[in-house]
This record gives sequence, C-alpha cells and structure tokens, in this order.
Amino acid sequence: MAALLRDRAPVWLQTRCGLEPRALAALTVVLLLAAGLAGGYFWTGRPEPVRAPELVRAAAPMPAAPATKPEPGKAPVPGAGASGARVVVDIGGKVRRPGVLTLPAGSRVADALRAAGGAEPGADLTGVNRARVLFDGEQVLVGVPGMPAGGAGPGGGSGPGGAGSGGTGVPLSLNTATAEQLDGLPGVGPVLAQHIVDHRTEHGGFRSVGELREVNGIGERRFADLEPLVRP
Repeated sequence: MAALLRDRAPVWLQTRCGLEPRALAALTVVLLLAAGLAGGYFWTGRPEPVRAPELVRAAAPMPAAPATKPEPGKAPVPGAGASGARVVVDIGGKVRRPGVLTLPAGSRVADALRAAGGAEPGADLTGVNRARVLFDGEQVLVGVPGMPAGGAGPGGGSGPGGAGSGGTGVPLSLNTATAEQLDGLPGVGPVLAQHIVDHRTEHGGFRSVGELREVNGIGERRFADLEPLVRP
C-alpha cells in the first residue's frame, strides 16, 4: 500500500519533501482522512428543505337556533313573552277574525287587532288606545255601538248592568270606562275622572285596583269608598 502511494505521488513532492516512503504514505492517509471528514461535515451541514406547518382552519360557526314559528292566531311582540308567559283575550266587534286569542305577555291592543286580521273597513277606531297593554282574560270590542272603545276588562261583562255600560251590578273597569262613567262613581267628579283616564293612558292601564292610590286626588278614604266599585 505504501509503495503504491509513493509511486503515485508527484515527483516534486517526493523530491522536495525528502520524506521517507513510509512517512509520505502516512501523510497521504491523514490528508485523505481529513478530506473525508471535511466532506462529511459539509454534507451534514447542507441546508435541508423545511416543511411548512399546515394551516389552521377556522372553526365553523355554530348553527343558529331554529326560529320557532308563531302558532295561528298568535302575534309575536318584540321583546315580549321572553319568559313564555301568555295572555288570553277575547276580541270581537268589527274585526276580520273575532275570537279568543293567545298572545305573549306584554302584548298591546294593536297586537290583538293585528292577530284578528285588523279592523273591518269603516270601523270606528276613535278612542281605541292601541298602545294599551293587554290583561289576561279581558275582552276587546271594536266599533260596537254603546260600548266604550277598547272593550271590557278581565272577567267583566259587556251587557246591560255590566262594567261597560256603567251599571251597578258589576264593578266598573278602570281600564275601559270612559270619563263620563268614572264621573258617575261616588266622590268622583269630572276633574278626578279625567285624572284617572290620564293616569291610565300614561301608564298603559291599571294592573290592580291598588294602583288607583297613585292617581292625583285619591286619598285613602276615597280609595276605600271606590275599591269595591271598580276593578282593573
């Protein structure tokens, strides 16, 4: 092996180095090893392609809850009925579809009219407070001669002697009575009757007889006289 390396080494290397053949062979082997190590170092240090990370896909949006379809004869009211409460009212008179309706709590007379198909052509809506909040069990009559606009309240009658006619057989409805009917109550004059009507319009109706104390001009004594004669 050493002889082979010596024979293949350039002549100038053999003459200038003045090395023994054995030393020259060892030097050649060292150089070859160094070249091999250098090549291996550069081979391992070469740049390698890096795989890009996979893109993170955006999560699909949650499907919206299906909207519940309103039942026939029910008119949804924005912001009302969130707790599932309902009111049952009887709407009649000059409307397209009179009958008993179940509406969300907080509905108003306008919602009942809309659920009943609207008023008939030519129906007189003068005096109908369409912004009034409905109460469970009340009756709404539209355009019926001899009846106060808006109908009768819960449990009230609409015939003779009832709250709508100002009779004494049934307590007078604070929510549907006219100022003239309220004027007929004991201790209530035209001014106080108008105060009751104004309070009713401002607060959307009476929810209880006790709210009558909030009307200007009604003290405890007058309230005690009126309490058995009226209802919401």
